[in-house]
Amino acid sequence: MSSFEKIALFIDGANLYATSKALGFDVDYRRLLNEFHGRGALLRAFYYTTVIEDQEYSSIRPLIDWLDYNGYTVVTKLAKEFVDANTGRRKVRRSMDVDLAVSAMELAAHVHQIVLFSGDGDFRSLVGALQRRGVRVTVVSTLATQPPMVADELRRQADVFIDLAELKARVGRDPAERPGSREMRQPPQFLARGTIDRGDRVE
Repeated sequence: MSSFEKIALFIDGANLYATSKALGFDVDYRRLLNEFHGRGALLRAFYYTTVIEDQEYSSIRPLIDWLDYNGYTVVTKLAKEFVDANTGRRKVRRSMDVDLAVSAMELAAHVHQIVLFSGDGDFRSLVGALQRRGVRVTVVSTLATQPPMVADELRRQADVFIDLAELKARVGRDPAERPGSREMRQPPQFLARGTIDRGDRVE
């Protein structure tokens, strides 16, 4: 892979969290950024998640704040609460699929490769659309759980599939390090979020 290849990361936050937990480790987002920064010219790293309205404290808020100051573009929206017609129970809809897909299509003309951190089969059509625009798509999820966290149709559509279990040693958090202690106090070291040059063409 060329060091001049432009890469963008698209992280389905809830999906990556569930996948890493199923594999028994926490993602160190600084190490994850470094891992892909070393694979090419990392143009953007997007992180998508929902937040619940009127919740005084959300466990994800410190992570969102840290990511926003450390090289990630964080995209959030309020979760939609609804009543299930079958059970009568209140549930929360947490999908960011459309937001992620729109951003990926907008960025397609500016990158060579998109790395999608999700196993959601709903993204198969997005992957196909990106490929038709000449973008290679790598999907990161896992087959190492029962059942697998990645939909078979998404894995087959991707140009490259990376099992998150294989990345554990490089992007996992050191168990001895408490989340949010040292790294949240450190300023960003690279990957400033500048503007995209609209004249920047894929070669």
